[in-house]
Amino acid sequence: MPKRSVVLIEDETDLLLFPPLRAMWSPRGVPAQVMLSGWNAKRVVFGCMNLVTGHRVFLVRRRQQAPDFQAFLRLVRRQYRGWQVTMVLDSHKSHNAHGSQLLAARLGIRLLWLPKRAPELNPMDTLWGQGKDAICVNKQFTSIDDQAASFIDHLNGLSDQAALQTSGVLSRRFWLRRVAEKNFCSPA
Repeated sequence: MPKRSVVLIEDETDLLLFPPLRAMWSPRGVPAQVMLSGWNAKRVVFGCMNLVTGHRVFLVRRRQQAPDFQAFLRLVRRQYRGWQVTMVLDSHKSHNAHGSQLLAARLGIRLLWLPKRAPELNPMDTLWGQGKDAICVNKQFTSIDDQAASFIDHLNGLSDQAALQTSGVLSRRFWLRRVAEKNFCSPA
């Protein structure tokens, strides 16, 4: 790859004020209690990770529509000013929107598409799950904005190396590593 070029893997996740319920401990015969306020709210977290360094960029929005994704593209461009950016992402309608593709081209961000219905190829899914398990499970925050801030703080609190490890990027079985070795490494 040319100097000052970066490959980012991008994805979004929904945070709901109603917590995901998982198994938890309680005394035998006493049901575990999860306190809920009775109302729900939602935020969408856009995120990407540098597949070499583990550096991450996050943006919290109310929706996952084309203008929200476009705001994320602008943030990524500011973070990687002067870099050749390639973003690997799924084909969500906010990504495929004509305005999103025009903006990406104008910002000099190359978009590479993952196959449809293949979340297992996106290491951000694993990172999202780990963050939700650590922050969101079995408890309801007082506000969705507090929850989103705690979620982002947790993910930003991981070292770059820990983020790469947690997401599976450092695994010898990571699909992109196998593709790169097959296509870009000379035979021994």
